[in-house]
Amino acid sequence: MFKHVILFLISLLFSVTSYADTKVPFTLDWKFEGPSAPFFNAIDKGYFKIAGLDVEISPGKGSLDAIPKVATGSFPFGFADINSLIKFLDQNPGAPVIAIMMIYDKPPFAVIGRKSLGINSPSDLVGSVLGAPPPDGAWAQFPSFAKANNLDMNKIKVEPVGFPTREPMLAEGKVDSVTGYSFSSYLNLVRLGIPEKDITTILMADHGLKLYGNAIIVNTDFASSNSNIVKLFLEAVGKGWKNAVSNPSSAIDSLVKRNPAADKNLEERRFNLALSGNVMTDYVLKNGMGNIDKARFEQAISQLSETYKYKTKPNSKLYFTDTYLPKGGFKLK
Repeated sequence: MFKHVILFLISLLFSVTSYADTKVPFTLDWKFEGPSAPFFNAIDKGYFKIAGLDVEISPGKGSLDAIPKVATGSFPFGFADINSLIKFLDQNPGAPVIAIMMIYDKPPFAVIGRKSLGINSPSDLVGSVLGAPPPDGAWAQFPSFAKANNLDMNKIKVEPVGFPTREPMLAEGKVDSVTGYSFSSYLNLVRLGIPEKDITTILMADHGLKLYGNAIIVNTDFASSNSNIVKLFLEAVGKGWKNAVSNPSSAIDSLVKRNPAADKNLEERRFNLALSGNVMTDYVLKNGMGNIDKARFEQAISQLSETYKYKTKPNSKLYFTDTYLPKGGFKLK
């Protein structure tokens, strides 16, 4: 009888342990804004819970903040710009971090100008004043964008600006355009009272830039020991995005719950801009979210060399793997 009781208690303990959710920290690259809503949506809809995962999402201070967090193992998962990841791995050979799910098939790197200041197309930048924060990701890619559009950078006056003053300077007409993320700078100008019909958004990916954007990244040591958790995590993320596509308002509610100071209408617009401009591309509609076109990725790695000098020979297999993705990616519609 005693033996049976012991076996029952052990069985009960095993059952409780088995059903305890695995805690999974996940770091974003930026603040809690519209484009991150699908991740919170996956929590509130129970997609992570169903997978046995207890996911806690933390804000970030840029990709150069998120990548080291994952590489050091502080976070098993992160969200970061893959171009920054490529450079990080070149500078830190063997660092245990890799991209496993592409989210921004088109990077949001853009030049945002005003029609009233003469900016309508890339060629209008010649002879104009461009405001660019030195650490800005979009500015880092501007030379490649200029080369692809035959723009003489010596004929563009570049004005170094801070992130907080970037859009205000454009609103005040102190610069003719700025570099930035399409869905952020555009709405920041709208919030400053600039008429939308006066705003020009030149998405670099529509004008010769082959680069990809933000992706889910993982610590490779963690992934090698927890491959099933990685697959379950991505599956829940895919469900979160699919649900957010069909019901953006509900997804933004999940975001606002974590960031009560956010303007729901503004963040929903920001999410929809990211969705239409960076996520729902022809490639994603045809092939699903998550994977990459290998030939294009090789072109992107090569194009990066126009603005960055590799220390070692680049190897695409070190930067992205589809090992944890389902065949055909995640269908968003």
